[in-house]
Amino acid sequence: MKITDFNPATHNFTEHAVVCFIKKDDQVLLIHKLRGLGKGKINGPGGKIEKNETPLQAAMRETQEEVGLTPLRLEQMGEIFFYFTNGYSLHAHIFIASDYQGLPINTDEAIPFWSAVNQIPYDKMWEDDIEWLPHILTGRHFKASFVFDDDKMIEKELNFID
Repeated sequence: MKITDFNPATHNFTEHAVVCFIKKDDQVLLIHKLRGLGKGKINGPGGKIEKNETPLQAAMRETQEEVGLTPLRLEQMGEIFFYFTNGYSLHAHIFIASDYQGLPINTDEAIPFWSAVNQIPYDKMWEDDIEWLPHILTGRHFKASFVFDDDKMIEKELNFID
């Protein structure tokens, strides 16, 4: 299975989702994911886009549901096309919010915590995160495709849009 086997423009993705990182000063909000795809890993708040919902609306809703914060001044930083060897595929829209309202809370989906940008625990995250997360935290936009066998990345294609 190779990235060249897929065309994101015509591929019928299993799911469409969002991830929303809140960056304030030199800190980024991360979560310990408690259920669903990536359970046990560290990520940003996010989840599936619902019917008749835009990616921006989903990023706001999912962040509110998972950690109790309302993200403000959201900007879409990238798109990722994930293909898994078991046939599952995911189109993810990646956002950064530069501010927020509320106080973080634990939910049955996630335990939020703040991390210094220079101390992000990439070893506890999906393998692809280290490829693009440091860049979006400095303002770079991107598009990427990754092929995974379970939680092992086997191929990548990453393009920054400057």
